[in-house]
Amino acid sequence: MYDRPRPDQPVPAVTFDQMLERVRYEGAYPTRERAAEAVHHVLAALGRQLTGDERLDLAQRLPVEAALTLTAQIPDTEHLTGWDFVKDLATRTGATPATARWDTGAVLAVAARLAGPDLFARILRRLPDGYSLLFGQAELRRPQPATA
Repeated sequence: MYDRPRPDQPVPAVTFDQMLERVRYEGAYPTRERAAEAVHHVLAALGRQLTGDERLDLAQRLPVEAALTLTAQIPDTEHLTGWDFVKDLATRTGATPATARWDTGAVLAVAARLAGPDLFARILRRLPDGYSLLFGQAELRRPQPATA
């Protein structure tokens, strides 16, 4: 039942093995196991932050194994900024903030490419400030209302 995509859903563009190879290259990880560890930790953390249609649409574009990691998480009620996301990931995994930031960048850069530009823009609008850099993109300031 779960091994065949439903006809109304897009088929992921890559397999989980291909995704791991992309993350391994992006993060310069020595082994596939290290890349898989990063993928699972970062996508679980993202699954705790991302909600709504963007969460479901991203899951549809990811390989099944990655999508299950993302969607198995119950979204937190507290939305973390990009830096808080990295600190939370470091705390949960026992890594340093620098390692957590490295893992986040490697995994989310690949996820952004798999999402495509339209979905990626929607994801960034859903998340608090600071996530663009984590996805490997420039952080553009949101327009602020003029004060008199």
